[in-house]
Amino acid sequence: MDHSGHGMTLDLPPFTLGRGLVYSPDPFFLVACLLALGLYGWGVLRLRRRGDAWPVSRTVFFAVGVLSVACVMCTKLNDYGMVMFSVHMVQHMVISMVSPIMLLLGAPITLALRALPVAARGSKGPREVLLMLLHSRYMRIVTHPAFTIPLFIASLYALYFTPLFDFLMGSKPGHIAMMVHFLAVGLVFFWPIMGVDPGPHRPGYVMRMLELFAGMPFHAFFGIALMMATEPMIKAYENPPASLGIDALADQTAAGGIAWAFSEIPSVLVLIALVFQWYRSDQRQAKRRDRAADRDGDKELEAYNAYLASLQARGR
Repeated sequence: MDHSGHGMTLDLPPFTLGRGLVYSPDPFFLVACLLALGLYGWGVLRLRRRGDAWPVSRTVFFAVGVLSVACVMCTKLNDYGMVMFSVHMVQHMVISMVSPIMLLLGAPITLALRALPVAARGSKGPREVLLMLLHSRYMRIVTHPAFTIPLFIASLYALYFTPLFDFLMGSKPGHIAMMVHFLAVGLVFFWPIMGVDPGPHRPGYVMRMLELFAGMPFHAFFGIALMMATEPMIKAYENPPASLGIDALADQTAAGGIAWAFSEIPSVLVLIALVFQWYRSDQRQAKRRDRAADRDGDKELEAYNAYLASLQARGR
């Protein structure tokens, strides 16, 4: 028997972590993950061959991000996620909040800009097209908090609490599109906040923290709403297969708890990244001031001391 036209059997045994992590690839995400790792590896090798350095930490972050997508989309977690709301919520939280943070810390756009060859004069290659996109009005709009925060919130409430979710779950292309959407929304939301790559909207560090905390509480509220419900709210999960041995309402409560708890994980990860970036930025500014002082004989300090001396003379 099929479930929602996906060709997935309804006789899955009761869920355990071991069964969930069994390799069961989705062709779309398997190819996408392999392609992402291959292109990133090509970029790193291209830099190394011409003698340019690329931080190992960025490569590790990107690889972990890709592998986190593969973990929830190319294992039995994807199969169980079609019939268990709680497992689906794990997929959603990982692919929309953990994976984007790891991918962004890998700085793939910066790598592409450094690795792609410069096109001949008068022509446009991939590097030039990427630069045009980064500086486009479209990119300024989709990375602005007035767009990213409502989109981040709507991806929860407008999707799960409307018939749209059941419609997408009704076909394999719909399910893939939904997961790609979760990943894209996470990338767009976190990029202006803690992304390493250059972007059109890059506020100060305090504003970035405010953007983060403006969106995260809505995940917690969404989770609490699921936990407090007295009946199944998502039609796709209201009749789980008998072979799973679960109750639909209990599974929904577990899904709500996962959504609520997961709202804390990206907050901590992003705050750590922001504090580190802030520290590195202050260090770079201090070095620039030191170099400027060495070049001009610290005229700025001399002028400030002269100003203090003039104030003292007036006081007399």
